Amino acid sequence: MRLQLHWQILIALVLAVGAGWLSGTEGTLFGVAVYPVYVFLGALFLNALKMIIVPLIMASIITGVSGMGGAEGLGRLGLKTLSFYMATSLLAILTGLLFVNWLTPGILNGEPAQQVLGLSAQVPGELAETVNGRSVADLSGVFLSMVPPNIVQAAAEGQMLGLIFFSLLFGYFITRIEREKATLLNTFWQGVADIMMRITELIMKFAPLGVFALVAKTVAGVGADQVGALALSLGTFTLSVLLALAAHLLITLPLMLRFLAGVSPFAHFSAMMPALLTAFSTASSSATLPLTMECVQDRARVSKRTSSFVLPLGATINMDGTALYECVAAIFIAQAYGLQLDFVTQFTIVLVALLTSIGVAGIPAASLVAITIILAAIGLPAEGIGLILAVDRILDMFRTAVNVFSDSCGAVLIARSEGEKDVLRG
Repeated sequence: MRLQLHWQILIALVLAVGAGWLSGTEGTLFGVAVYPVYVFLGALFLNALKMIIVPLIMASIITGVSGMGGAEGLGRLGLKTLSFYMATSLLAILTGLLFVNWLTPGILNGEPAQQVLGLSAQVPGELAETVNGRSVADLSGVFLSMVPPNIVQAAAEGQMLGLIFFSLLFGYFITRIEREKATLLNTFWQGVADIMMRITELIMKFAPLGVFALVAKTVAGVGADQVGALALSLGTFTLSVLLALAAHLLITLPLMLRFLAGVSPFAHFSAMMPALLTAFSTASSSATLPLTMECVQDRARVSKRTSSFVLPLGATINMDGTALYECVAAIFIAQAYGLQLDFVTQFTIVLVALLTSIGVAGIPAASLVAITIILAAIGLPAEGIGLILAVDRILDMFRTAVNVFSDSCGAVLIARSEGEKDVLRG
């Protein structure tokens, strides 16, 4: 009986701690130095993740936008739905930003956790020149990068903001050309998206090996005496994510239900409990979608017209918990490098997290791909992702529950705005 991926990753994590502790940086196996092997396998896994980013992002966004870009998708109901999803995702990201700046998981005993976490791709001074030292005036550069003069060059250089913006425009205008040509383009990009999902699934089959190599390299580099500090740093990171998710789930969304929809948050929690428990256990918004629709229609009494539009769209593009997690992870890694991120850089993180939460939401290992994009956008190396992957599964369960609850809140709020009187009434 084959173990599920998260169990494989957990076993790999435990084995990596032991292997890194035993081998150190000088250990050998059958006369072969093992530390360079850790470095090679870890770099290979990260390169595989980076390899799929450009085609995956373009195909996902283009197919998503073109699929909802018709008259119905861009009508009144669609505008309300997209507005709600963008607003809640932005609030979630800002909540994550608040907690990660408050708890500073990347700082241990007043010092950056770079060495403890084994982050050594670049020295802090070089990174500081790349990331810091910019003023608010440079904010215009963020928007200029959204309209690159050469889209091929932007893709080659990893300028993801420009690539995302171009993909949004491309997907939208597919719906404005002749139907025959639009069908051909939709078929092509959907084929690309399907292929990229298969490649992503293939890469994730090797995630346990990648985690083993990255964590073993870290433990071997920092030594056994610092393993406790490593666990403390990752524990604080996990706590930051969980507290931010809890604030969004228990404060932000209930306040929107109470004051914007005029319904009881407690009644909605009760109505959605089966779907929330399923989302938590499966860590999949898409797999939970049938039960989410049943709870929203039968228990919350939202009309089929509203729920059948809002919920499938939400399962595809509305990822509050994922966007929050991406932001916290990027700031955590920046803190570990000892970087004091200015307003422009943090604004860039918020913007890219918002866009990537839409663009990569429906694909396997969406968070890993999105975090890689965010780190590239602000000039940080991707090597910290391997450590985050060690606690990713448990956090995935929590953020999926937040994603599903946000979708259901959107259905309730939009139904009330459409004049539905029976929502959550008895």
